[in-house]
Amino acid sequence: MGLEALFDLTGEVALVTGASSGLGERFAQTLAAAGARVVAVARRKERLDKLVEGIEAAGGEALAAVADVTSRAAVAGAFDQAEAAWGPVTLLINNAGISGQKRALDIEEADWRAVLDTNLDAVWFTAQEAARRMVKAQKAGTIINIASVLGFRVAATLAAYAVAKAGVVQMTSALALELARYQIRVNGIAPGYILTEINRAYFSSPTGEEMIKAIPQRRIGTPADLDGTLLLLASARASGFMTGTTVVVDGGHMLISK
Repeated sequence: MGLEALFDLTGEVALVTGASSGLGERFAQTLAAAGARVVAVARRKERLDKLVEGIEAAGGEALAAVADVTSRAAVAGAFDQAEAAWGPVTLLINNAGISGQKRALDIEEADWRAVLDTNLDAVWFTAQEAARRMVKAQKAGTIINIASVLGFRVAATLAAYAVAKAGVVQMTSALALELARYQIRVNGIAPGYILTEINRAYFSSPTGEEMIKAIPQRRIGTPADLDGTLLLLASARASGFMTGTTVVVDGGHMLISK
């Protein structure tokens, strides 16, 4: 089998949450370029429409599904939209998330709930929705949860985020164990610091530049640095014997002592 065929996702119906910007946008573009039909899910319709236009202009197939991932009904609606267009979703990229940056003593209940609702609860219920539909349709499938290096370590002002991402790592293993019998693989990606439009200004500041120097590779990652890991885990040909694994992509960040 040639390398091109190894990572060919033709025939896959991929649903990507948090697709309107950052990593989710890149994930959607990468999967479409590999042949998957992509359902881009987020709250910002105008951003999704622009993403879909770009994918179609490049020869791919995509549709926009406007939904807030913290609403189970809205998520179910996005899966319904996918099925109406192309059939059951066979590949889920559970990417939507927020940071909620506050010091531990200043986190209010609403702050905590906002981060956990989006970064943990929504990941669980979206994965559950995908898995139930795959099982019902008797379709093998793949779920990729986007965790973080902060699922394994901690950072000041990001307590709620770290707790949620640690939960995503464990969730990935737990789901993999139970869903393997249905030919559903569940893996995760734990990115380190990745440059996006949200953090670009910070990493251009003196403080951000000092943080970059602490990374063993002495650079910040880019969304493109995740392309290979995404395609590896998404392709049953390339990673068919992998499940329950969370792959760290961080430029050596995890090698630094806490």
